[in-house]
Amino acid sequence: MKLKPSELTAWWDRVKIKVDHMIEADWTEAPHVSAAGKYDQIKVDQWISGFWPGILWILYDMTGEQRYREEAEPWDERMEQCYLRDNHFHHDVGFQFLPTSVIRYKLTGDPDARRRGLFAANYLAGRYNPAGQFIRAWPRNQTGWSIIDSMMNLPLLFWASEESDDPRFKHIAVAHADMVLRSFIRGDGSVHHIVIFDPETGEVERYDGGQGFGPQSSWSRGQAWALYGMSCAYRYTGEARYLNAAKGVAHYFISALAEDDVPHWDFRAATDLTDEPRDTSAASCAASGLIDIASQVAPEEAAIYQRAATRILRSLSNNYSALDKPEYEGILLGATGHKPVNTNINVSLIYGDYYYIEALAKSKGWSQHVF
Repeated sequence: MKLKPSELTAWWDRVKIKVDHMIEADWTEAPHVSAAGKYDQIKVDQWISGFWPGILWILYDMTGEQRYREEAEPWDERMEQCYLRDNHFHHDVGFQFLPTSVIRYKLTGDPDARRRGLFAANYLAGRYNPAGQFIRAWPRNQTGWSIIDSMMNLPLLFWASEESDDPRFKHIAVAHADMVLRSFIRGDGSVHHIVIFDPETGEVERYDGGQGFGPQSSWSRGQAWALYGMSCAYRYTGEARYLNAAKGVAHYFISALAEDDVPHWDFRAATDLTDEPRDTSAASCAASGLIDIASQVAPEEAAIYQRAATRILRSLSNNYSALDKPEYEGILLGATGHKPVNTNINVSLIYGDYYYIEALAKSKGWSQHVF
């Protein structure tokens, strides 16, 4: 079951109106959170900086309108300059340079965009710890920490391996993905957010709840990162173990959804989740990943994932969007950033908006893989 053409067209047309309005904000730094209808701005070396230009590149590819390209092009150029000074780059450079430099190169053939993408891949590969076979998270002193979000950054390494004809990037990505299979994904399809290794021996020391409720909980956005990221790993390698993992996490995610098909921020935050906040960013990321899975499984299986994605997108559009508020900066309402520290609750988040637009574009036939 796919979205009806009429509803898809209506939502897509309103998304364009939204994006056109957001362009008028003329941001010089990266939009992150919209709590009252205006996106704030944070430095372009922060992990979310690729999502706004990523939206613009999708619109450019879908419409052919040069104004979207012109708005998108300066962003990765500014991001690159951050390498020349102290910065906050870490394991999430894939989130930053895949929807900017890499998609720019794929769409335009820009050699500088290619160079930026390969530079970011080199940086990401440099964070690999061979003792534990993991990519280290964050630029602080957590030398043994790895997080599930990293699965969404592996496509940068897979792309770099193909683009440079250098298998080392792929070897690192495969080793990390296999570590995630062993150490992050539980037997029931739920996922840890943070696994902490001894950086010298590579042994697992403990688990941390991170942005989830606790070490053994099930943070819904982490589930979305895992199902989408494993699907990406399968697309690049053809290894069935990754597709099976993506399906297992997806089945858990789908079964744990609330009645309206939008997840609470953590599936195990409470026995009764009624009063727990939702996370529409987890929903939009999962919807895009489910469409990805549906495109890679046998036809008799595909409907399982496509139906779930359709239900999620329909609920987001009808119940959790600001599509009927053209002046509001932000598309999805009801996102949760970091509930354990009560930061960014019931807001719009730029990555939630990005994956919503990406999922709608895929529903309209867009087949350009960013991740």
